[in-house]
Amino acid sequence: MRNQDKYSDRNRDRNQDDEDMDFAPVAVAKAPPAPRPLRAQEPADKFGWWWATGRRKTSIARLRIKPGKGEFKINEREFEQFFVEERDRKNILAVIEKTGVKGQIDIRATCNGGGVTGQTGAVLLALARAVMAYDPTLETVLRDNNFLTRDARKVERKKYGQYGARRRFQFSKR
Repeated sequence: MRNQDKYSDRNRDRNQDDEDMDFAPVAVAKAPPAPRPLRAQEPADKFGWWWATGRRKTSIARLRIKPGKGEFKINEREFEQFFVEERDRKNILAVIEKTGVKGQIDIRATCNGGGVTGQTGAVLLALARAVMAYDPTLETVLRDNNFLTRDARKVERKKYGQYGARRRFQFSKR
C-alpha cells in the first residue's frame, strides 16, 4: 500500500508541474552533421600512377591513372572496343564526367574474371577509388553518386541435397 502512495505522489507532483507551465514546448532543431574531414592525398607511385582495385561478382579490375590527355585502355584494348554496350560505357564514363576530370587523366586497367556486367562494375569501382586517391576533394561527389559503394551481391552457392542454391528435389510424402 505504501508503494502505491509513493507513486501516486509522484504523479500528482508531475501534474501540478504541467499546470504551472504557461508556454508550449518548443521543438529544438538539430544541427546538421559536421562535414567529413578530407583525406590526405595519397602520393603517386614512382612512375606517377595512382592505383586502385575494384571488384564485382567474380570480376577483378586493377586500374591506374595519371595526368594526361584522356586515353582509356583496358587490357591493352581501346575502351570502346572492350565495352561494346553503350550502357556499360555510360556507367563508367559517368565517374569521369561527374568529377570533371574528363580529358585530364590517362587510364589503364587490367580486368579479368566474370562477365561483362561484373567487369563493368569492377572497373567503375576501381576508377572511382583511383580518382578519389588522385584528388580527395572529389570524395563527396563520388559518394553522392554511389560510385564508391561496393556491390556485394554474388551468385549463391549450390547446397548439397538440392538441385541448386534454393531449388529442392521434388517432395514425396510416401
